[in-house]
This record gives sequence, C-alpha cells and structure tokens, in this order.
Amino acid sequence: GYGLDTHCENARRLIKEEIGRNDADVHFITGGTQTNLITIAAALRPWQAVIATDKGHINVHETGAIEATGHKVCSIPSPDGKLTCALVQAVLDQHDGSEHMVHPRLVYVSDTTEIGTVYTKAELTSLRDFCRERGLYLFLDGARLGSALTAEGNDLTLTDLAALTDVFTIGGTKNGALFGEAVVLNTGCTKENFRAYMKQRGAILAK
Repeated sequence: GYGLDTHCENARRLIKEEIGRNDADVHFITGGTQTNLITIAAALRPWQAVIATDKGHINVHETGAIEATGHKVCSIPSPDGKLTCALVQAVLDQHDGSEHMVHPRLVYVSDTTEIGTVYTKAELTSLRDFCRERGLYLFLDGARLGSALTAEGNDLTLTDLAALTDVFTIGGTKNGALFGEAVVLNTGCTKENFRAYMKQRGAILAK
C-alpha cells in the first residue's frame, strides 16, 4: 500500500516510458485540488506566491485551497484563459521584491484552460524560456490534459510537457477514472520530501 505497491510502480514505469524521462518522479493523488495544493506547497517557501490567470482553477474553483497553505495567488485577467510572458511580467512588475510583498515564484497554467483553449508548443516554449530567465517554476495543471492532447490544433505531446515544465499533472478524474491524478516532477524544485507533503495533507492512502 501507501502508493508503493506493484500496480503503482508499474504505472510509474509506463508514464516514465511515455514521457521519455526516467529521471522524473511520479506520484499519485486522489483529486485535483489536493494535487494542486500539495505541489504548490512543496515548490514554494512561505513568502513566495503563484501567478495564474483570473480564470485559473486555483484562483476560482478551489475554495481558497492555495491560500490556505499560506501562499498568495497573484491573478491577472486573460481573455482566452492563457498566460503569456507579457502577463507574467505584468505581475512581476507589481511586486518590488522587498520583504513587504510576496515574491512570485511559480507560474501556473492549465491545459486545456478552464474555458477550453489549448496551449501550443510555441506558447509553452516561450513561457518556459521566460521562466528560466527569471528564476520561476512552471507548473502545468493537466486535469483536462486528455482533452488538450486530442484537441484540434494541438501540437504538444507528453514528451514536450516533460521537457518544457518543472512539474505537470495527468488527470484521470475528468477522463472517467474513479479518482486519481498523476503528478510528474521533472526538476528538483518539488522533488525533495514530496511524500512528506503528501502525508501531512492526507494524500497517502494506507491500503
């Protein structure tokens, strides 16, 4: 049990093969809200914040779950539900980096977005390059990833997501599974002690 059984290990192996990243860490969590709050809590220090659109799931439909972990959501309007480098920069410009304000550190995007739009590979690559230049983490919420990867005009693959994000999720719940999201940690920003965050927030199932 505890997510370390042979079935979970096999699922991890299959995901790593599909994304082409044997170095990734894969964890399984029962629901999207719990997945988002644990991932963001693991990535950020107490004074750091997350950037999202005004339509972002963590900003609208999670009952303040992110704020309940002690992290502010810095939201900005976006007509098509997508974040751009310019929008992220606008949020950064509102924060002076002093001890009097939160420090935005993580960029949160959804694919598909909450209104059904999808990111292109060029858009996500641009965001990834921007985040690297400014020392920001990029987190893609894939609760609706099944819809995104099969959408008309999509040119992203799971391999691309593994290369272009620090962490992304593969949603099962919105694709007909009884429950479950897979969290794929591609870089070290969230890997250390991730299972401790899961345990503390009730996400490790005993049996």
